[in-house]
Amino acid sequence: MYNQDTFTGPSFTLKNRIARFVWGLVDGVLFRFSPKPLHGWRAFLLRSFGARIGQGVHVYPDVKIWAPWNLDLGDECGIGNGAILYSQGKITIGRRTVISQGAHLCAGTHDYTQPGFPLITMPIVIGDHAWIAAEAFVHPGITIGEGCVVGARSVVTSDMPPWMVCAGHPCKPLKERKLLGQVITV
Repeated sequence: MYNQDTFTGPSFTLKNRIARFVWGLVDGVLFRFSPKPLHGWRAFLLRSFGARIGQGVHVYPDVKIWAPWNLDLGDECGIGNGAILYSQGKITIGRRTVISQGAHLCAGTHDYTQPGFPLITMPIVIGDHAWIAAEAFVHPGITIGEGCVVGARSVVTSDMPPWMVCAGHPCKPLKERKLLGQVITV
């Protein structure tokens, strides 16, 4: 990180802070007030700030995004209103994955073992066909496996396995996820 002592200065470079300021202006004027159906417009804005956005992505206007350049959104994924993508570090969301309303993906934290309380970032990876249900919290550095379902208001503090239904605080695998009547192609 840029500064190892957060009490004496900012954690991010001036370039990063300027980019976030400009993104804040664009978010506040052009992104947040765009009509709900204009997913292509919001994808364009995110791409303009360095995000990698797949085809058919639905990012709703009330999604809070810290740094678009740290986002990689797979084809046909959806991010619901009120979700927070705290992308201080890289956040990767897989194909046909759903991030529900109020879910919080946090890719940054502080090293509380150091006197300077430095900020550290760790990537979050959500696999294809996964679902992070409403108001779940995903900690920095977590990988959610392909097809995994994370229950509403769960707190994910460790990696979750593929094709499992998981829930709780802390989140734990509960049962296998089975799809009825359709074969998923990867």
